This record gives sequence, structure tokens and C-alpha cells, in this order.
Amino acid sequence: MAPPTGRITLWGIEVFLATAEEGAVSAAARRLGASPSAVSQQLTALEAALGTALVDRATRPVALTPAGEIFRRRARRILAEAQQARAEVAAQDLAALTHFRLGMIEDFDADVTPRLLSDMAGELRTCQFTLETGASHRLFDALEAGALDVIVAADMGATAEWMELHPLLQEPFVAAVPKGRIDAGADVLAQLQALPLIQYTQRHHMGRQIAAHLALQNLTLARRFELDSYHAIMAMVAGGAGWTILTPLGYLRAQRFRDRAELMPLPCAPLRRRISLNARRGALQDMPARVAGRLRPLLQEMIVSPATAQMPWLAAELKVL
Repeated sequence: MAPPTGRITLWGIEVFLATAEEGAVSAAARRLGASPSAVSQQLTALEAALGTALVDRATRPVALTPAGEIFRRRARRILAEAQQARAEVAAQDLAALTHFRLGMIEDFDADVTPRLLSDMAGELRTCQFTLETGASHRLFDALEAGALDVIVAADMGATAEWMELHPLLQEPFVAAVPKGRIDAGADVLAQLQALPLIQYTQRHHMGRQIAAHLALQNLTLARRFELDSYHAIMAMVAGGAGWTILTPLGYLRAQRFRDRAELMPLPCAPLRRRISLNARRGALQDMPARVAGRLRPLLQEMIVSPATAQMPWLAAELKVL
């Protein structure tokens, strides 16, 4: 092992963890808002400070060396402690908070999120905001790793002891069908069984939740397609290729297909999900609760009220919590 030279820095640790999680220097650079060369230089400096290689750059995706695997466990703790210290200092005066990292499910990225960030920017005038959108399981991983301060995501089961949770929205799963194709006065299930089911991918929690529910109902459905994009799914539904199960949020995101597709209640036992705001317990004092308080009226104004006005039958299940 080479003798250590230089110093270990928090920036170097953050770069190392981002590279380990993303599997590529270029992806880590995009996540951190840095250049690939800067990320590579930080990795080299960290390895020099430790006197050993941490990352095998010859593999694709890049892999951690045995020393890298050992260091990653410590690195997460170091970064988490540093972030906790930053949050505790900032919490003495949240108006002086300098950096706020928010993770949001993609369902909100086009309308709710921009309004939220604009409102927060008016209050926290010296704060830099970082937004990451993605699937709920990825946001929870980033929160646990200390890469995000607050996330808004679909609940995925038991809440860890280190998390605080603020419920925001409940929504039902519904059937999206080609417009005019299904007669609501007849046997809806029989009509749907005659069409292919366009599934939301089971690589995500929501897709697994839907698949598990259908299995419990012992439903026989023709499954030919499994996609991970609301827009692609709704384009196929609108084109008459089949039907799908999703939530009102998914349907509302694909606005340009709404004139050729419509929602109906599930023709089986109901299924619903809850979206909550999650943060590290106590790390930002009352800020998570305040952000949740900002979000609820936005969700009512921009999601619930328009959807229930258009489809009154959703009112019992689509609601702000």
C-alpha cells in the first residue's frame, strides 16, 4: 500500500459516494453539478490521502475495490454527521439555510414542484436549491445515504426509526381505458379481460404493488406490455392498444392523451397509495413540517380540485391528508 499523502476532505467523500452509487464518474458529475475531470481529480486525491485505490475505473460500471467497500461504510457515516451538523447549525435560523436538497417523485415535477420551489425561494433568499426527481425507492435510498434532506415519495412500508413522516396525499389506483371502448353499464371486467393489460414496470414499487394486488384477486389478464413511462403507457391506451392500471396522478401527467383515454374505477377490490414527505428526524427542526404545510394547499389546488371536478367519483378516494 502506498504511503498516504494529502488530506481527506468532505467534498472528496461526497464525490466518492456519488461515484459508488451512480457507477460512473460522468453520472456522479451530473448529480453533483461538477465536471467529470473535477470528480476524477477528487477521487485521485482521496485515494492518495488514504494510500490505496478505492475505485476500479477499468470496469463498467465502475466497481469498488475491497478497500473501497470498507471505506464506503465509514464515508456514509462521516457525511451523515457532517450534514447533521450543518442542519443543526442552520436550524438555529432557517432563514439563513444555504443549501436545501429536495427529492420529488416524477408525478409532481411539471406543476407542483416549480410552485413549491418558487414559494420557498421567496422565504429562503440566500438558499441554493437542489432538486432530484425519480422513483420512490431511489429517493428513499438517497435520503438514507444523506444525499437528500427531504423527499416526497410514495409510502413503501414501515418507516425507519430515523425518519419523520408527514402524510400529504391519498390516491386510488384506477383503470385507464381507450375512450368510448368500455361500456360502464355492462360487465366492465369481462370487457377489460378481452384487451391487453399494459403494465407499469415491476422494477418500481408501484408496479409490484399493482401486480401483487391483481394476484390476490386471482384475475386472468392478457399481459403483453410492461413499460416504465406514464407517457408511453397512456399513448398506447389512447391508441387503443390496451388498458392500464395507474393512479390519477399518472393519468394527469400525460395530459395530451386525455381526450382519447378515460379513467374508470378498478373493476375489483380497491387499491390505493399514500404520498408523504419524509426527512431525517429532527435534522431540520420544523422545516419538513413547514414544507408539508406548503405542499398540501398546492396539491388541493393543482391536483385534487381539478381532478374531482372533472371526475366526481374520485372525491371519496383522492384527497389531501
